[in-house]
Amino acid sequence: MAQAQPERKLLKRLLHQVGRAIQEFALIEEGDRILVGVSGGKDSFTLLYLLQRLRERAPIRFDLVACNLDQGHPGFPARQLEDYLRAQGCEVRMLREDTYSVVKRLTPEGGTSCAVCSRLRRGILYNAAAEMGCSKIALGHHRDDLIESLLLSMLFSGKIRSMPPKLRSDDGRNTVIRPLCFASEADVAVFASSAAFPVIPCDLCGSQEDLQRRRIKRLLSDLELEHPGVRASLFASMGNVLPAHLLDARLYPRDAQSGADPWIDGDACAVPSQAPAVGPDLTRAADSGR
Repeated sequence: MAQAQPERKLLKRLLHQVGRAIQEFALIEEGDRILVGVSGGKDSFTLLYLLQRLRERAPIRFDLVACNLDQGHPGFPARQLEDYLRAQGCEVRMLREDTYSVVKRLTPEGGTSCAVCSRLRRGILYNAAAEMGCSKIALGHHRDDLIESLLLSMLFSGKIRSMPPKLRSDDGRNTVIRPLCFASEADVAVFASSAAFPVIPCDLCGSQEDLQRRRIKRLLSDLELEHPGVRASLFASMGNVLPAHLLDARLYPRDAQSGADPWIDGDACAVPSQAPAVGPDLTRAADSGR
């Protein structure tokens, strides 16, 4: 069956956002072989589709491998997913590891299994990428994932950090990239629906989403009702960091501090200059043709 055609204006916006991420953070380079993690959810389907479209018109050459990990969840439609991915004309790798029983054993009764499941899945994908000679692993985390992770870390871990757009693994074998980092979850959801992706529900394991993350989602939604643009402002803050106005002694200048004070000057504080783009410009590829 032919792929449904997504809404063109939204497609163009998402392609531009992915192209911008690739350019600003050097996510994709000439000759890269990229393992695209396809779970069967709306985010990973959208990511694969957009990277395929960009690859057709990009000024550099790179290859994509759509990779799914069947973790042994009862009822997981691995064969149907594989058939769909192969019909899209991309290289496909299907993995099978029974982490489902491991997660069930390690998760306390009534607890959420997402964290354990994620760690196991990540390790398997890291090994698979190395075996297949893939230089990058592309994951479908979007703007809202980064915002929620920032708040989760600040509120529950005492650290200011989020999901970086590009991360080298501790052992140096893998580089994880997140090309959807500028795309909103709302846009991704609408796009996936318009493209009629065969989305697989994420509740096959019977586990609910992590309670803390659900609380953060609810908090953001409530704030957005009262103050539209809260999510956009939080997201912008991650690219507008003023280290000297924080308390990390490793970053604090030893000389006397100068410049605007947020307590006195409010929003008039100095804004750091924008960092230059370091990757290939795929925003033009996003805007051209099709």
